[in-house]
Amino acid sequence: MRWSQMFVPTLRQDPADADAVSHRLLLRAGFIRQLMAGHYSLLPLAIRVRAKVMTVIREEMDRIGAQEFLLPAMHPAEIWHKSGRWEVMGQEMFRLRDRRGADLALGMTHEEIFATVASELRSYRELPQAWYQFQTKFRDEPRPKSGLMRVREFTMKDSYTFDVDEAGLDTAFDRHYAAYRRIFERLGIPVVAVEASNGTMGGSDSREFMCPSAAGEDITIVCPGCGYAANVEAAQAALTPVEDREFLDAPERFATPGVRTIEDLAVGYGFAGDRQVKTLVYVVDDQLTLVLLRGDHALVEQKLLDALGAIAVRPAQPEEIRGALGALPGSLGAVGVAELPIVADEALRGRRGMATGANVDDVHLRGVDVERDIVVGRWADLREVVAGEPCVRCGTLLEATKTVEVGHIFKLGRKYSESMGVSVLTADGSRVAPIMGSYGIGVERAIAAIVETHHDDKGIVWPMAVAPFQVVIVQLGTDEATASAARELYERLGNNGVEVVWDDREERPGVKFSDAELVGIPLRVTVGARGLARGIVEVTRRSTGDTVEVPVGEAAVRLAEEIRPA
Repeated sequence: MRWSQMFVPTLRQDPADADAVSHRLLLRAGFIRQLMAGHYSLLPLAIRVRAKVMTVIREEMDRIGAQEFLLPAMHPAEIWHKSGRWEVMGQEMFRLRDRRGADLALGMTHEEIFATVASELRSYRELPQAWYQFQTKFRDEPRPKSGLMRVREFTMKDSYTFDVDEAGLDTAFDRHYAAYRRIFERLGIPVVAVEASNGTMGGSDSREFMCPSAAGEDITIVCPGCGYAANVEAAQAALTPVEDREFLDAPERFATPGVRTIEDLAVGYGFAGDRQVKTLVYVVDDQLTLVLLRGDHALVEQKLLDALGAIAVRPAQPEEIRGALGALPGSLGAVGVAELPIVADEALRGRRGMATGANVDDVHLRGVDVERDIVVGRWADLREVVAGEPCVRCGTLLEATKTVEVGHIFKLGRKYSESMGVSVLTADGSRVAPIMGSYGIGVERAIAAIVETHHDDKGIVWPMAVAPFQVVIVQLGTDEATASAARELYERLGNNGVEVVWDDREERPGVKFSDAELVGIPLRVTVGARGLARGIVEVTRRSTGDTVEVPVGEAAVRLAEEIRPA
């Protein structure tokens, strides 16, 4: 390919609204352009990278015996009603109606659709099955950001397995886990496999593959001692013991004028955060619910969803809170509350001598014995784990890292096979619903993660396996001898199977070098009159900046030999 004939609209300045490194560089290097929030056009260079990423994924899926499908992106509502997820998916699902008035959805995921296809399975002899596809997904993200990191339209490789029993699912899960490890290694994406929540998908044994990134919106908790790792939505930590004091036979009121926060009560009245019961009011599936945590702990809403098996939660509005409890945030508590469900974090179990709001503005209670004075309907792990807390397994202090999720695998169980009416005959003649697993990788997000990991102050530094081209020939000068040498090298590299682009533009050398570095092609060959007079070309490695002189006649063969092992 000749650069003069390509569409590579590079930018000299950073886009003002690009908040992540990958967003900034993919825009500047001419890989993507935004159509509207969360929707991006992939330009020719991005298409080449995307194809290579998909090839790596496809090869590893085929390696574990998975078969490729392509299922529709638009789905009839009745299938989602059948699984019970039409309402569960909420506002993130794009919904529309056709000309006949039928309700439709743009697919966020394809569990229901693959299960519908699986309804043609008849016998255990047809199992196990492993199926996958590359398909566009649509999610109405409320806050799309960071370029390809968080979008509303994207390509996902999603695969699904069907087995007769749990042992078969375990095997399928382990095969996908190993395949994902190989995929991310080949793509050059460093990952940590962490325990995670399944969210609206359901199931168990969830593992997310997280790539460290300053642009990441997830926090991964990692133990440097034993290797424990979990998304903050699922992470646990050991509690540092707290000594209770000031026990009373019953809670006692005391005035707290102007107290609105945990800090106010700690500073003004001597109750540290770990001696306070924080009362949050949430609407959980339309039910007003009190959520109790230690004052110095934060709630993880996903943990609340998981603990209650809820579809949706939101903080209650001030008027809802006042109507139910008679006070506003800052003076809320659960002592004496019997008409509302109460869920409490495990860190409060057994605590005594605590302070909490009295449900009267500017009044609190002291001497609260949580299990004596509060009717807790459900105990659960609800709190956010933070760096510096002891590991729940070995006691080593935990570390926290910003990450982006690049892959997710989990065991679905029989939720979808049963709801979609899938069953097979077993060896003893009975019928059983196959047990399913689900496994996903976001293709464009993987591209962004590669750039987040592989870049410098000059631009992108693509790994050879996914680079849009392997070699760029930079021709310096327009004289016939230089052009002829560049053309011959271009043809010889192409004949040797090297993916090469020839920068034949009538541009200044500085522009050509800057564009080659910005785009991130792994190897640059500089062909100029001075070098040719000495019988050499210069080969520069993008990742290190190292340059070596190579005889003109040997350049094509040496470059092909270097690239071939990669």
